[in-house]
Amino acid sequence: MNHLDYLPIIKELGFESIHQVDVLQILWGGYGELVRLSVDDSSIVIKHIRLPKPEHHPKGWNTNRSHQRKLHSYHVELNFYQAYANLCSSNSPAPKALLVKQHGSEWLLVMEDLHQLGYVDVVDKAQSTHISASLRWLAYFHAQHIESPHKGLWDKGTYWHLDTRPDELEALADEDLRCAAQKIDKILTQAPYQTLVHGDAKLANFCFTSDGKFAAAVDFQYVGQGCAMKDVALFMSSAVSPEQCTKEENWILDEYFEHLKQALRLFRPDLDAKHIEQSWRPLFAVAWADFHRFVKGWSPEHWKINPYTEGLAIKALEQIKAYPDR
Repeated sequence: MNHLDYLPIIKELGFESIHQVDVLQILWGGYGELVRLSVDDSSIVIKHIRLPKPEHHPKGWNTNRSHQRKLHSYHVELNFYQAYANLCSSNSPAPKALLVKQHGSEWLLVMEDLHQLGYVDVVDKAQSTHISASLRWLAYFHAQHIESPHKGLWDKGTYWHLDTRPDELEALADEDLRCAAQKIDKILTQAPYQTLVHGDAKLANFCFTSDGKFAAAVDFQYVGQGCAMKDVALFMSSAVSPEQCTKEENWILDEYFEHLKQALRLFRPDLDAKHIEQSWRPLFAVAWADFHRFVKGWSPEHWKINPYTEGLAIKALEQIKAYPDR
């Protein structure tokens, strides 16, 4: 869309003119684009979704199931921004929805620009301050939504959960992991204190203040009910190099649970923070094994398959033997 196409939208929001349109990124799989509009003396961000099925997929998974999963993910994101985003606390901020519009096969999600709120940095190499800020965001988000409804969101959050990834499971060459996939999924689904998970909590989906101490999150296509350790595992996989994971694992979990303890005092003082940590911490390896199962079936040469993740999956497979099969 050009400047003129966006004019009716900005007029509806009370702005007068558009000074500039910057494409921030093309949406995954060619489903549209994310743009920043400089309007009057401010700016807004528009997620412009185009629904027709593209001909090519970056990893070759161009199936109807993949297409339907994408469509549902955009419905979920619109639902999140309309019903949940404005409820996010100042400790786990997300851009508020300003306007949601549908024009036939095109959807427009108009949001606050996090730059205007002080979240000016996106990083591809995280320092400890960025990691702590992201874990703090996750902890407060999880604490706020423990045992809360998830109407209009995914029944199982995350983009890799087993129910939507039968093709990748069939392609998985790791027989031990394939045989354990259902049990891993069941353990995570039945874990105590189910909450809302972001579902795609990678480093690229966090924006930071200039000092790196506070984070806001974007991209809520895969938000839904789940075990909080799924978010922590996915985040660590994106923010810590494989060579540093063994060294950083305990610090990251300690940091997350310290933030969670503080968040629970605010949102759920009725819950026992120690018991939640005892319930969740052992599921870190299981949650990562669940993600590892997806990656190995989806892209067997991916860099996220490495000695650390292989070792963690072996640990999880040993661990789940203690759980009943039924």
